[in-house]
Amino acid sequence: MKTSAISVTIPSTISDVERDTGLAKETLRVWERRYDFPRPERDTFGERVYPSEQVIKLRLIKRLIDQGYRPGKVIGYSADELQALAQKSGASQREQAAPDPELQAYIDLCKSHQMEAFRRKLTQAMLVMGLKNFVTKLVAPLATLVGEAWACGQFAVFEEHLFAESVQIVLRSAVFSVPQVNHSSAAPRPRVLLTTLPQERHGLGLLMAEAMFAAEGAQCIPLGVQTPLPDIVEGARALQADIVALSFSATMNPRHVSDSLRELHARLPEQAEIWAGGNNFALRKRPPSHVTVCELEEICAAVTAWRQRQRQALS
Repeated sequence: MKTSAISVTIPSTISDVERDTGLAKETLRVWERRYDFPRPERDTFGERVYPSEQVIKLRLIKRLIDQGYRPGKVIGYSADELQALAQKSGASQREQAAPDPELQAYIDLCKSHQMEAFRRKLTQAMLVMGLKNFVTKLVAPLATLVGEAWACGQFAVFEEHLFAESVQIVLRSAVFSVPQVNHSSAAPRPRVLLTTLPQERHGLGLLMAEAMFAAEGAQCIPLGVQTPLPDIVEGARALQADIVALSFSATMNPRHVSDSLRELHARLPEQAEIWAGGNNFALRKRPPSHVTVCELEEICAAVTAWRQRQRQALS
């Protein structure tokens, strides 16, 4: 299948590309010298700007690097060749699973911009499935499919934003509707502060985690996205958070993730635990020992284990 590149008239700055792809500015400059790609243009001030087709190719290269490919092996490929390789690798990792027709129906609604119908379908599914299954069995797989389509240039940026905002509207309503249960000392209710670091602007993963925490009876304290680290520490202290939950997408620089988690651990109160989730490489390769790394479906068991530790501490 050919790459359907979306025509974008405004080129991206190097900072835009770093945030968009997760490739550091230094890496982009090194590749420019070593591999003659990317080939940025210059704006009226002489600063690097990157056409949309180069940004799409960089997304694909980053995706393949995360799957274990070396930059020098793939950087010379065309966008179509990169997409074919990424799809082949992704299909292999998914054991050649065919796309779920039900998931494809949601994707088709997004691509045709029928967002009211999309939200109605999501709401109906949530009422039938229950909040936990809705998050883990529908929203998370959908987000993965949309992310892959966006990386390949098959979803425009505005379409990815439409998808994310529509899902967030449904999830926020569902979280707000979760009944508040008074937990006894035998089943304490953790206070969970949820946010992302300043370099992480994606908030859908964070909201999915909040839904799982809320369904498990936790007291959720969402700060939104892109909170400076000192403010996370101040908020955790003032609000007496038991858990600071952070979300990291693949676009964030893994080195920044590891360094920030280390600094956050050193500055948080001793009783505050750090839980992290997302598909960032730093969490998959060698997660820090002081951080609890959770997939969405593991949050419920992790909260149960937290409650057990609290009961043991009180006994």
